[in-house]
Amino acid sequence: MKEIDQKSLENAYRLFDSGDIHHFEVGTIKGLQQIHHYLFDGLFDFAGKIREYNISKGYFRFANVIYLKEVLAKIEQMPENTFEQIIEKYVEMNIAHPFMEGNGRSTRIWLDLILRKNLAKVIDWQNVDKTLYLQAMERSPVNDLEIRFLLQNNLTTDIDNRELIFKGIEQSYYYEGYQKS
Repeated sequence: MKEIDQKSLENAYRLFDSGDIHHFEVGTIKGLQQIHHYLFDGLFDFAGKIREYNISKGYFRFANVIYLKEVLAKIEQMPENTFEQIIEKYVEMNIAHPFMEGNGRSTRIWLDLILRKNLAKVIDWQNVDKTLYLQAMERSPVNDLEIRFLLQNNLTTDIDNRELIFKGIEQSYYYEGYQKS
């Protein structure tokens, strides 16, 4: 898995350095699929494809595959005019977990694109503590106040800072258990 993580991290860097990120749809399922495909193309045969199997993490079961396409269509239609609406949409996408693997990394980039487009802000992920983030995300299906507070306190208008973006990508991989050697 470490080799996959390293290669997908390299793909994430290239996604931003190439400018390809600016050609993806923002806030849509297609845009999320484009991100996922870019990160994991050649690494997973399901890169960018909506999952066809039920999955769970610990005791939490993500959206049932029978309803997944309808759930994703509803999430796509959710408003994204305010920070609160955007985080609600992000939480719902996390509950849906549309891919077999790589949801967190893809969805955090997707979230930043929505924030950038609609609020001219992104999250400074390097300042978001891993344990606090994972705990807040675990509780977010019941109440998203904790994750909203955590992320809102780390918003920045420094949306074109390459170092900030890359440190954020590295932090995203760290949340998933990967650390650069």
